[in-house]
Amino acid sequence: MMADVAQSSMNRPSFKDTILNRRMLICAFTGFTSGLPLYILIQLIPAWLRVEGIGLAEIGFFALIGFPYTWKFMWSPIMDRFAVPVLGRRRGWMLVTQLALLVSIAAMGFIKPDLSIWTVAYLAAAVAFFSASQDIVLDAYRRELLPDIELGLGNVIHVQTYRLAGLVPGALALILADHLPWHIVFVVVAAFMGVGLVLTLVIQEAIADPSPPRTMREAVVEPFREFAQRKGLRAAALILAFLFLYKLGDSMATALSTPFYLDIGFSLTQIGSIAKLASLIAAIVGGLIGGVVMIKLSINRALWLFGVVQIVSILGFALLAEVGADPWVLGFVVAFEYLGVGLGTAAFIAFIARMTNPVFAATQFALFTALTSVPRIVANSVTGLIVESMGWTNFFLLCTMLAIPGMLLLFKVAPWNEPTHG
Repeated sequence: MMADVAQSSMNRPSFKDTILNRRMLICAFTGFTSGLPLYILIQLIPAWLRVEGIGLAEIGFFALIGFPYTWKFMWSPIMDRFAVPVLGRRRGWMLVTQLALLVSIAAMGFIKPDLSIWTVAYLAAAVAFFSASQDIVLDAYRRELLPDIELGLGNVIHVQTYRLAGLVPGALALILADHLPWHIVFVVVAAFMGVGLVLTLVIQEAIADPSPPRTMREAVVEPFREFAQRKGLRAAALILAFLFLYKLGDSMATALSTPFYLDIGFSLTQIGSIAKLASLIAAIVGGLIGGVVMIKLSINRALWLFGVVQIVSILGFALLAEVGADPWVLGFVVAFEYLGVGLGTAAFIAFIARMTNPVFAATQFALFTALTSVPRIVANSVTGLIVESMGWTNFFLLCTMLAIPGMLLLFKVAPWNEPTHG
């Protein structure tokens, strides 16, 4: 027995090897290229529409164009079953979706929202579709790439760079918009999709000899059947409920963050510059802390710790609503949100990855992450109406209350003392 323990210890990679390897670098780039289009939809487009004179209610309803994130599991079996005839099973789909994103994002700025709001909606929906499709293949690639022990750290890095990508549409673009026409701003932002294109061209397939589903029926049915059989129906239902509820309050609280900052008196340049500095520092610090925590603690305990921080961070927005346009408070709120909520998201994504079977990575990952996007799409679509009826402070207090049910489900789906690591 002692020999088995010693052998297991020898086979386990060192802390240094877990952190400093090529897989972690790939996770950094997948995070950036995955996060960029989403933050264009939830940060840049709302700010653009608000500056162009569109009302909060209409901007809130724009969240509905994100439905592809909710329904992406419907076409993920196609991306599991078939391969694009260039670059391989995963990389081929990466290339197609990234090129489509580059073109559709660049085209956005040439539309006048006050004259063609439906054209803006159609293009935004296209960005959401191609972004959700890119997420399907990037999530599957990352699940195939990372051994179980690296799931926690790999997803910390992925999520932190995912959130750092928000600095492009949420900071750089807003500063540029004070000095340049909107169509140039959107072209500049679209050019950052080149990061993803370069990644796609230089990496190799994670699985050298993939075994895709033999039929479409197998691609559609088996991922759902395997999950239900592996977990049992009751446990599977609780897990799905948890995936829906854990980020509900946070998603709603940040849905209209840029219009919120504008409404309480900040300029676009203030929002861009303060958010850039505060979020950059917080994301770096959070990545370092999260990397250690996710290696040393179980994913379960990380969900508990960071879930509490996530709830507290929502109250920071309520504080800012009461204080008004104070740059120091804005910096604190943004930094705390990036630090705490970013780590909570990393633990959450690592939990999702642990729930998947690598054999069915694309479809199971798409199903689980689709559930997490439902609050952002459905609930967020009415946030504008809620804010207009009850005010910003009461809205953020409501979001805090909505974050509690997801935490309570941790008792069932991720108990604190359950010995699950990695």
